[in-house]
Amino acid sequence: MAIASDSAQRTSPWQEFWAGARQTIPLIVGAIPFGIIFGTLAQTSGLSFAGALAMSACVFAGSSQFIALGLLAAGSPLGMIVLTTWVVNLRHLLYSVGLVPHLKSLSHGWKLALGFWLTDETFMVAIQRYRHRDRSPYKHWFHLGSAIAMYGNWQLSTLLGLTLGQSLPNAAAWGLDFAMVATFIGMTIPYLTTRPMVATVIVAGGMALVARSLPHQLGLMVAAIAGITAGVVIETRLKSGEPCQ
Repeated sequence: MAIASDSAQRTSPWQEFWAGARQTIPLIVGAIPFGIIFGTLAQTSGLSFAGALAMSACVFAGSSQFIALGLLAAGSPLGMIVLTTWVVNLRHLLYSVGLVPHLKSLSHGWKLALGFWLTDETFMVAIQRYRHRDRSPYKHWFHLGSAIAMYGNWQLSTLLGLTLGQSLPNAAAWGLDFAMVATFIGMTIPYLTTRPMVATVIVAGGMALVARSLPHQLGLMVAAIAGITAGVVIETRLKSGEPCQ
């Protein structure tokens, strides 16, 4: 996704803010069905209307929210739910490390806000803006615009799913969630330029298929750990000059 060519002409925080929001629109389109399905399934999984809204507002992590719903419906213990969602969200640590050079001069308030609103989509949009070679002092406003756009969309999509859930029988079987899968694939492909990244994707994907029958969705945890481990091992060997076999 290319950053708009008029970036050098943005001279105010709000110009950057709205540019960030606009740049995120294609990713928002992919997230809308995902949010609607979450809202539709939330109440059937035991969450109240208010509880589902609160989860989207306070957690704001689509993958983890779906995993939590499945674990809640299966009667999994709280510790298992927390551990599984924590492992799935570990990728945000990597995102944060990548953003540190660009955010280090910001106040703690800015860092906390951008950290809370960090998502896969916003990271992809924001990191490209930060790396763009212009001297705008308001790039973090571009980041904020993308984050707020994603956050607002997720809340509205959840509300829509909760409101229309009764009139959308078996919505999960419609296949609308594939829009989010396609979005993630589209975000991942451009980054498959190094051996560690390719290894991470192949190992994690293969392990997810092999371990998909594990209870409490432990297959996701196993796949995430296996993929990260493979990527780290290969990157370490490449840096040390050892052959990767």
